[in-house]
Amino acid sequence: MFENLQVFENRYEELNMKLYDPQSAADRELYAALMKEHKELEPIVTAYREYTRCEEAIKGAKELLEDPQSQDLREMAQEEIKENQQRLLELEEEIKLLLLPKDPNDEKNVVVEIRGGTGGEEAALFAYDLYRMYTAYAESRGWRTEIVSLNETELGGFKEVSFLIDGQGAYSRLKFESGAHRVQRVPETETQGRIHTSAATVAVMPEAEDVEIDIDPKDLQIDTFRSSGAGGQHINKTSSAIRVTHLPTGMVVECQDERSQYKNKDKALKVLRARLLQQEQEKMSAQVAEERRSLVGSGDRSERIRTYNFPQSRVTDHRIGLTLYKLEEVLGGALDQVIDPLIAADRARKLEQAG
Repeated sequence: MFENLQVFENRYEELNMKLYDPQSAADRELYAALMKEHKELEPIVTAYREYTRCEEAIKGAKELLEDPQSQDLREMAQEEIKENQQRLLELEEEIKLLLLPKDPNDEKNVVVEIRGGTGGEEAALFAYDLYRMYTAYAESRGWRTEIVSLNETELGGFKEVSFLIDGQGAYSRLKFESGAHRVQRVPETETQGRIHTSAATVAVMPEAEDVEIDIDPKDLQIDTFRSSGAGGQHINKTSSAIRVTHLPTGMVVECQDERSQYKNKDKALKVLRARLLQQEQEKMSAQVAEERRSLVGSGDRSERIRTYNFPQSRVTDHRIGLTLYKLEEVLGGALDQVIDPLIAADRARKLEQAG
């Protein structure tokens, strides 16, 4: 495998030359494509160059060991061999990871939909907790969030909420969040102190680009209506809310967050494209879905993926058997401590399959 890495280095050098060519710089689309490929190859080439440097260092140290005139350097040469052999093993694993097929959606923005499930008002309050968790996590990474549609309850819970997260690598970090999330706690309305179990479902979809999902305007039925919901001085004053129905599939998306019909329509179409892209990808990649199911689940909303237990301050991810007694931290947006092990487990499985 490592012998073939020279091809990557050759291409990397070729890209360097092209990026300095004034003709490439004059063509914005070409230059952007070259830069993208250059950025993708850079970590592989950097690791490969260090790998060859370690090999050369080992070779030089072995020559010193065999030279009778360099006996005083013997201990130093042995230490150098040991250090570089250890680094070679680390680089082998690093390069294997870098060569794994990339998920083409990883760098995309995402559309997140959360719905309160079984449990009535308590489930709606939990859906709000999950929304707050994801938006806090997004803020910690410098990502931007925008609500598309929101259906609130009188107690401040969310029956359902759709929102956009705009940030580099958002899908790569959040793609394993799809599924059923369960909460165990004593509701404020519970007088006997009994623990109730309720649930909310989460769907995380990569935002689709126009070129990926081409929607024929004839396939859309667009209705306007007055905003409704808890609070807001603009509520029920103008018909700026938008309902988009995709006639071939029957999918319906509503957006009432903005005062402008145009902005609401634009957001609704983003959600619709994301849903259609997900549907298309699920049809085309049954095998990939089966592989994901073996570790991190299918992304199906009915599949229970995580439990949040308030009495024990415990978060358990059932797919990888991860348990953390840091409930407040996680719900406060410190999600990396859950996401990183999921990504590591997924990579380990892929490496095993590649091997």
